[in-house]
Amino acid sequence: MSVGVLALQGSFHEHLAALRRLGVKGVEIRKPEQLEHVNALIIPGGESTTMAKLAEYHNLFPALRNFIQMGKPVWGTCAGLIFLANKAVGQKAGGQGLVGGLDCTVHRNFFGSQLQSFEAELSVPELAEKEGGASSFRGIFIRAPAIVEAGPSVQVLADYPISPTNSRDSESIHRENEEDKTQPEEKVIVAVKQGNILGTAFHPELTADTRWHSYFLKMVKEPGAECSSSEGNLDAPSCPGSFDLPVYQ
Repeated sequence: MSVGVLALQGSFHEHLAALRRLGVKGVEIRKPEQLEHVNALIIPGGESTTMAKLAEYHNLFPALRNFIQMGKPVWGTCAGLIFLANKAVGQKAGGQGLVGGLDCTVHRNFFGSQLQSFEAELSVPELAEKEGGASSFRGIFIRAPAIVEAGPSVQVLADYPISPTNSRDSESIHRENEEDKTQPEEKVIVAVKQGNILGTAFHPELTADTRWHSYFLKMVKEPGAECSSSEGNLDAPSCPGSFDLPVYQ
């Protein structure tokens, strides 16, 4: 199995290194035709507007949308999550191109500028159940987005507690001043799965914990996911056992 990593800009080298640690071949993707030879795709973090301009220049958007429609697994981290959203808010003037497919609204730079980057322990029960290890994951948020709305078919894998001021929404700030401080804690979504699409607002590739990569690779095995190979289609019975992945310790 080979996994493509969109290599226009951003942390694609780190994703490739994580795949190597799991014994999986990573392929740098810069042209539409290269998508024909991979089983799954990772869209890394980076500067989303720059990535969108480069993707437009290389005419990648139609091929990326087709890749998703074929049912092949796609994972977006940080800027990659913005790419995969059906809608993005908080963008620069003129906006940016989106691949779409993920039924959610993403707020670009939700947590602020580069100076507001942070790390946080996230509760990840689904990840721990499937991949073992701790029930939490150390999320690295770098000028990170957040999912502010998600459709009914979107499975929430992790969220993060916020104060109203985190959203930089004047109406929210006003509500904070008016409402009782005993109100339930507000949260935003930072990791989701919908069908063949996985999205995280943080950067698992910048940690030594490869459980998110292992979780993503196993999506290739799931019913309805593509099991094709660049060297020909695999028979359906052999596809689920075509590779073994380690359990995180």
